[in-house]
Amino acid sequence: MQLTTEQALTIRRPTAEIFGPDARVGLFGSRLDDAARGGNIGLLVECDQPVADLAHKRVQLVARLQLRLGDQPIDVLVRAPGAPQGPVHAAAARSGVRL
Repeated sequence: MQLTTEQALTIRRPTAEIFGPDARVGLFGSRLDDAARGGNIGLLVECDQPVADLAHKRVQLVARLQLRLGDQPIDVLVRAPGAPQGPVHAAAARSGVRL
């Protein structure tokens, strides 16, 4: 995994602040491959309750993470009751690693 323990903590904290303390966050995509170089940070946030203002919260999380981790591409998917889901959400859930 191409994230340090400190970076994982930096991701978990604002995720809990924005989506609630029960939200789980995992890493998926190219950053799981230690042999790959670079790539975006793909995050899957999972919530057991519906999320109000979902789009706003996604953007808010990306902005906070870019301030703390540096200006780099960060993709945030959210799995929650009532949230739109696509095949990428299922793939991220299958292959992702919880932070």
